[in-house]
Amino acid sequence: MSDEPTQRDYRPTVFLPKTDFPMKAGLPHKEPGIQAKWEEIGLYEKLREARSGREKFILHDGPPYANGDMHIGHALNHVLKDTVVRTQSLLGKDAPYVPGWDCHGLPIEWKVEELYRKKKLDKKEVPAKEFRAECREYAQKWVDVQREQLKRLGINGRWDKPYLTMRPKAEGAIVAELHKFAETGQLYRGAKPVMWSPVEETALADAEVEYQDLTDSPQIDVAFEIVESAIPELVGAYAVIWTTTPWTIPVNQALAYGPSINYDIIDWNGKRFLIANEGGLQAEAMNRWGFDPKSGDGSLVKMIKGSDLAGTIVRHPMHHLGGFYAKPRPMLAGDFVTTDSGTGIVHMSPDHGEDDFDLCKANGIDPVFAVMGDGRYRDDWLWLGANDLDAEGKERRRSVINKPFNAPEGPICSDLREAGALLSASADYQHSYPHSWRSKAKVVYRCTPQWFIAIDEHLGHLPAISPAEQSWEGEGGDSTIDEEVTAGSPTLREIALGEIASTRFVPEKGRNRLRSMVEGRPDWLISRQRAWGVPIALFVHRESGELLVDPDVNRRIQTAIANDTVDAWEESRAAEYLGPDRNPDDYEMIGDILDVWFDSGSTHAFVLESDEWPELQSPADLYLEGSDQHRGWFQSSLLESCGTRGRAPYKAVLTHGFTMDPKGMKMSKSLGNTVDPLKVMEQYGADIIRLWALSVDYTEDHRIGDEILKGVGDTYRKLRNTFRYLLGALSDFDYESEGVETAQMPELERYMLHRLAKLDANLRTAIDDFDFNEYVRALAEFTNEDLSAFFFDIRKDRLYCDAPDGLERRAYRTMLDILFQALIRYTAPVLVYTAEEVWSTRFPDRASIHLEELHALPADWIDDALAGRFDAMRELREDVMEAIEPLRREKTIRSGLEADVSVPSSAIPDGFSDADLAELFIAATVVRGQGSTVEVTRTSDNKCGRCWRLLPDVAEDGALCSRCDEVVTEMDAAA
Repeated sequence: MSDEPTQRDYRPTVFLPKTDFPMKAGLPHKEPGIQAKWEEIGLYEKLREARSGREKFILHDGPPYANGDMHIGHALNHVLKDTVVRTQSLLGKDAPYVPGWDCHGLPIEWKVEELYRKKKLDKKEVPAKEFRAECREYAQKWVDVQREQLKRLGINGRWDKPYLTMRPKAEGAIVAELHKFAETGQLYRGAKPVMWSPVEETALADAEVEYQDLTDSPQIDVAFEIVESAIPELVGAYAVIWTTTPWTIPVNQALAYGPSINYDIIDWNGKRFLIANEGGLQAEAMNRWGFDPKSGDGSLVKMIKGSDLAGTIVRHPMHHLGGFYAKPRPMLAGDFVTTDSGTGIVHMSPDHGEDDFDLCKANGIDPVFAVMGDGRYRDDWLWLGANDLDAEGKERRRSVINKPFNAPEGPICSDLREAGALLSASADYQHSYPHSWRSKAKVVYRCTPQWFIAIDEHLGHLPAISPAEQSWEGEGGDSTIDEEVTAGSPTLREIALGEIASTRFVPEKGRNRLRSMVEGRPDWLISRQRAWGVPIALFVHRESGELLVDPDVNRRIQTAIANDTVDAWEESRAAEYLGPDRNPDDYEMIGDILDVWFDSGSTHAFVLESDEWPELQSPADLYLEGSDQHRGWFQSSLLESCGTRGRAPYKAVLTHGFTMDPKGMKMSKSLGNTVDPLKVMEQYGADIIRLWALSVDYTEDHRIGDEILKGVGDTYRKLRNTFRYLLGALSDFDYESEGVETAQMPELERYMLHRLAKLDANLRTAIDDFDFNEYVRALAEFTNEDLSAFFFDIRKDRLYCDAPDGLERRAYRTMLDILFQALIRYTAPVLVYTAEEVWSTRFPDRASIHLEELHALPADWIDDALAGRFDAMRELREDVMEAIEPLRREKTIRSGLEADVSVPSSAIPDGFSDADLAELFIAATVVRGQGSTVEVTRTSDNKCGRCWRLLPDVAEDGALCSRCDEVVTEMDAAA
């Protein structure tokens, strides 16, 4: 056996961090338990109590649709909302959150109809009340599902009492908002072309329409014979029109020309044709007709100006059918006619085009309502009516936009060809065409009687539709606005534009987007021809067509619906609503329902202004939704509130982009590139989704995928490891016995106070700007670069090896406590579950971290002079680390502790001794050299057996340095 003494193991004398907080998060398993704890203690209610009487911040939740599981867009949207609310609460404000759902409308009705079709049932055979009950049940099911999914995401709100547009009180309130428009004269019924879905048999708002590129649309050239004109050469000639909608030819009532366009009369094959001669149209069009200019068949007869066509009359190609088609068609001047495509002459169908309707109406030509709600021509329509048979005796009447009907070989083109009026027909035209975003089916412009809110009329009276203006269906006609209005009173459009100018937009470009949409929008179409929704609960006098505007009648209707749901609007209760002085037989009960955008646009009225949620107030401080809501909720809420209250319902509007796949492509189930947030939570945890949502630039379209989530996971682990270190280093910290006043702290700690104060200011600015990408970036950068790679790295020697009562160690631990208290609060709105886990690990007997708030930091923590010295030192430190690295790679040294470093004297900031620099650089020694570069050599000093530093006062490897010897001696004596 050796007689040499065994070297002492000094590890028990080192003060290593101690904590049970695990590095492995296990979020999918831990988070549900934390969520259950919040529900058990009533976290939302406790937060309301804690912030009672404080300045309020109200984010009004735009209602998601109660249809299907939460998707990644839901997740992003609600994480952003939750973070806004939590950060405002962190600042000490009372920031309640009442979630809500949009429950009416076609998507739910469509889903219930799908269930009917699977059972081979016809919705029309089911009583309306029973059908609505099934829609209500369907919506409630998805409200309950989505509520649990959003709670799992860590969203804190009044989940026990969300707002639902289908609650009876809400339905009554929506009707009350409708009545306000009626009572102030902003509501009218008129016949106008609107986007119409033949599949869903209802009018659609612009926000319900999406455009798809088509490559096989029909295009035809049709000749209309000119029968009257002031230009002799035109009589007997043919005005040629070009269209991509052959199905509108049967309801043609006029042609339009451009007054300033130049036209040619061309002689070809013994016939004369009128066509524009600008923009290359003539050659392109005649090429479609089969005209070969080299053949010498064609010749120019005359050149004329469009304005010369005034008074010209044509006849419909199917004039031989008589009746409607025998009526002469005028040629009308239209400023909208261009030479971009076609022939420079446009056929006018007031039933199926906005320009067509306006121009024809101005010239006394009314729509004829030939196309029915299912997209087919009326049974009594002469051409293409019910008795129109093909060669095999089969009925040819089909939905007007179906290819068999609308194709070049279909009945319309066949009959035009037989009449000698079809100059060309093909199915190769490429353009963008509107489709219903729900059914994905093509839509048409269809003129039907609908209810509108006037946008450009001064807030005076809008008269009723006279019986003479009623359509053939008996459902109303166009309306003319009464000129007796208050002089100088603003229009709804003017009020809305003024409010847009005074509203804050994040990002700013949202202002221009919303403004341009409001500037260019038509009157608000608010009626739909469906069953599941809030009724347009109005009476119209059958003889006069006058809209009944009686506040007493309206109040009775509102009360009934608020008590009995929308089912209260039924014929059997008409007498109850009208009262004893009116005969129900004299009045028509409107059967349409309201556009769901009117429902959601009214939520500010029955949520923010309701005593059901006393924690709320109006107007809201913020509306936050995706950029598509400039067309939708942002706009409908603005118009509804401006029309009833003369102001916007919000002070600020925040817009986020859409989530794309890792390649930047739009997510689609058919492409298989969707990311399911529910599966992400099962695999990674909700905190990872939250961190992702707040790390991206949400103001633009952004991406998600496995690699992106792995990167987010790395950021999360670094943040978690920071807290694990803080918990371990503060395991037995007691400020009363160990704390150090900040003024007594060493310079490094005071520098970190300065850095923390700067971070605090940065984060507060990010909160005010709703810039959570910057918030997370700054927080992660501080923990990684200022703490882990710098402060913690330098001070671990003090923590592990200094005497417990040493000033430097106590100052460091005091600083760690300050950092912990700040960082846990900064992190809480982002990593809601992890922050709770960290907080309860250190303070198991204290209430939730989410009840805490952020307090102002002392102003004297800012020390720019000190910071300037340390910033310069950190730059020098980077140079030293870079110089040490080659020796470490070559294994000349194992770490900077074995390095003797020489730095240029001129590079060393004032106020740092050589010993200070050795500690800050974590080197053996630092000396001041006269050269211009950093020099590194291996030290010859011995290694302390306790702190592992290589120091001149260590006699031999394994012996103790003077500091460690003193500490160990004290510990031995105490033991």
